[in-house]
Amino acid sequence: MGSKLDSADGVYLDDAVQIAAKILVVGHFAVGKTTFIGTMSEIPPLRTEERMTQAGAHIDDLKGVRGKSTTTVAMDFGRITLSNKLVLYLFGTPGQERFVQVWEDMTRGALGALILVDPERLKESFPVIDLVEQYGLPYAISVNHFDETPVRPESELREALDLLPETPVISCDARDQKSSADALIALVRYLQTRTDRSTT
Repeated sequence: MGSKLDSADGVYLDDAVQIAAKILVVGHFAVGKTTFIGTMSEIPPLRTEERMTQAGAHIDDLKGVRGKSTTTVAMDFGRITLSNKLVLYLFGTPGQERFVQVWEDMTRGALGALILVDPERLKESFPVIDLVEQYGLPYAISVNHFDETPVRPESELREALDLLPETPVISCDARDQKSSADALIALVRYLQTRTDRSTT
């Protein structure tokens, strides 16, 4: 069996890896989940995107969405090595309500969720947050800033989304690797803090 060290394409994991964690990347329709996973994955990401057609026009609301021509119909998948011992497997859920039944299987074994939020479409995040809480997953909020999106104060976002004080809120650009990595790191640190509290 090869390892990342001796594989030119980085498909295999380093033998030193001790922890593999499943993380969900969730959010409403067209919030940037596929882009986020594509930006972060160290392997070619698995994508199940299909071109949107006129047949779905009455189902997929494109109001306020720019340049959207495809949609995820099953899931996105990627992998990122955070350290020589820790690897994250990223699973992106489809954002439309008609795919909610897929969530139950995807939440099994997940340690937590990173919820992507569009600051201009906050109301669309409510059902997503409800689902994540329904499945008992701890989560962090990552506010995905698109071009020319106004930056809102964190206190305003917390109030609008009715978040607990300890829930991490971080801004990112799903197209930018560093800011996307910062969002994942914030979630992992939050999960670690919760684990530490539960074991003391």
